[in-house]
Amino acid sequence: MGTYGSLEAAGPVLDALGDPTRRVILETLRSGGPCSVGVLAEHVPVSRPAISQHLKVLGAVGLVRHESRGTRNIYRVHQAGLDELRSWLDRFWGDALDAYADHVRRTEEERK
Repeated sequence: MGTYGSLEAAGPVLDALGDPTRRVILETLRSGGPCSVGVLAEHVPVSRPAISQHLKVLGAVGLVRHESRGTRNIYRVHQAGLDELRSWLDRFWGDALDAYADHVRRTEEERK
């Protein structure tokens, strides 16, 4: 996935998360831990093949990983992918805090 230096780099991840089914899948994996497509199918109202396709997209952008166990794949959240996404999003929070601090400084200067 790589470090998000720009919106273009984060775009595929944001596009992947733009689908509500993918968000449900990611949240199910986050809250319930690693599981198979069959278990995910109990929580998502789409077919198993559709879930597999959504997992493929989430895997391609680095948010989900899988390991083979016999004939099944077990999927889990890839924490490093989420950490990179969070780091990218945290910049917005940092910008908001900086703007607030600037506003407070200007307000205090105007009062003097």
